[in-house]
Amino acid sequence: MATAISLPCTPVITPRACNCNPRRLVHVSAARGSRTRGGGRVGLRSPTVPAAAGASASSPGLASDTGGAPAWDALGGVSVVAAGTGNAVALTDLWDSTEGVAVVALLRHFGCFCCWELASVLKDSIAKFDSAGAKLIAIGVGTPEKARILADRLPFPLDSLYADPERKAYNVLGLYHGLGRTLFNPASAKIYSRLDYIKEATKNYTLEATPADLTGVLQQGGMFVFRGKELLYSWRDEGTGDHAPLDDVLSACRKIPVV
Repeated sequence: MATAISLPCTPVITPRACNCNPRRLVHVSAARGSRTRGGGRVGLRSPTVPAAAGASASSPGLASDTGGAPAWDALGGVSVVAAGTGNAVALTDLWDSTEGVAVVALLRHFGCFCCWELASVLKDSIAKFDSAGAKLIAIGVGTPEKARILADRLPFPLDSLYADPERKAYNVLGLYHGLGRTLFNPASAKIYSRLDYIKEATKNYTLEATPADLTGVLQQGGMFVFRGKELLYSWRDEGTGDHAPLDDVLSACRKIPVV
């Protein structure tokens, strides 16, 4: 039986509060990158994640000793846990480091109703990712057991789902964290235009997927597209439900590198 939806991450805002701040995105060369309509930047050169990417009280950014290392290098020590097997795997081992294209989608946490919506969109777009030659890697905050609740009830393919209980990938990539970003950010106003889809995506929703460590519910997500070791696209959610535009993500997947 479906559990009635409680809104643990409902933003306390009005629909008219929609003046969003520009995203703190990976910078790429102006000669070989282009601005997308979603605020992200799609590039063909290897951008770096600044040591202070998104750094503020709500976003730790990269550790200072990374010195602006490329995102691939910064992720080198990060492992995630496969939802299907419970086994830890290095995140950068999940796609071919030479020419493989990967969409790394970092959800908030497995008990967030907005993330059930995003997971539903990603699931419905797998054929599009396949046609673009991209592998989908969806990661959420929580344990593999919590991930399997989402996978079973949404449903969502287990072989594309991973857990990051300690939020290591989120911290390395400088994704936002905190009460203000979770509940009060104006960027969250866009969920009001998607309420019908959210209702459909969460018809089997349950709070049981919420992580036991409640600091995880304050984590914001993001979206990254890699071609091998090259980071082509970066999006950091400004607030709850502030998801990357799917068309921009697919456009990044289809970018042909300039030699």
